[in-house]
Amino acid sequence: MGCFRGFTMSAASLLVFGIVQLLSSGCTGEKARAVNLEKRETLKKESLSPEKEPIRIAVGSMITPRAGFTYYRELLDYIGEKLGRPVAFVGKEKYAEVNELLRTGGLDVAFVCSGPYVDGHDKFGMELLAVPQAYGETVYYSYILVHKDSPVRHLEGLRGKTFAFTDPDSNSGKLSTTYLLAKMNETPDSFFKHHSFTYAHDRSIKAVATGVVDGAAVDSLVWNYLDRTDPEYTSKTRIILKSEPFGIPPVVVRPGLDARTITSLRKIFLNVHNDEKGRKILKGMMIDKFVAADDAAYDSVRHMKTWIAEQTSKK
Repeated sequence: MGCFRGFTMSAASLLVFGIVQLLSSGCTGEKARAVNLEKRETLKKESLSPEKEPIRIAVGSMITPRAGFTYYRELLDYIGEKLGRPVAFVGKEKYAEVNELLRTGGLDVAFVCSGPYVDGHDKFGMELLAVPQAYGETVYYSYILVHKDSPVRHLEGLRGKTFAFTDPDSNSGKLSTTYLLAKMNETPDSFFKHHSFTYAHDRSIKAVATGVVDGAAVDSLVWNYLDRTDPEYTSKTRIILKSEPFGIPPVVVRPGLDARTITSLRKIFLNVHNDEKGRKILKGMMIDKFVAADDAAYDSVRHMKTWIAEQTSKK
């Protein structure tokens, strides 16, 4: 999944200005709950035993809307309490940054998309910890959106239009749409007039709702969350394409994390729904519970990545 570049300078300048204005104005408006994502304990590392060193966990802005970060912070605190160790929040806006930190040992745990999971698992041994069950399922979808008043009814109608992807490594926000275009013997460069990356699904939704772009590919979980909690922007969009189901974005651990810690973390995740405090946090996240993960659930993502690579090598 590479970053496709499709801008002429003059038109690109206008689009980039619009995106910058969009991102600087916030994602969810006045209704978002304020939360300090930089909460960290001050620790003297030399005085800590390995069992008391902080667990470093990443929750990227690309995977959850800003309003939902409150509950992720609460979940991280909950994990720390159950584990008996402090948790250090690590915020990153790009999947590539998260994967690199997992590869090099700069992170212990991360909430990632299915595309980066496949890359991390196959390239350096990223390991599944657990997956969320949401709305009774352990799958999610890619939604292709247009403005509710747009005449576009199908993907073909976006030919020659402007489009927002989420992240170069996102499945729902990039890969699945690129795969559909490849099946049409097209690429984002050849199909769209211009395309850009917002690095957050809620930003992509807002970009469509406010007319900054004509269409976008987003994570169904994020769209559904916002549509139920704060539909200011989802109500101004319309879904013109719902992908096949994909394995839901998982929780992963870095290679080399000690087995005892992995076992303890997995037990905590699989039992969050079994106490009142945990259920309250999950309800805010719109997650039913966390369940055991199966790598085979991500084979459809592997297939898309492999097929695109094969087609590209033939050209």
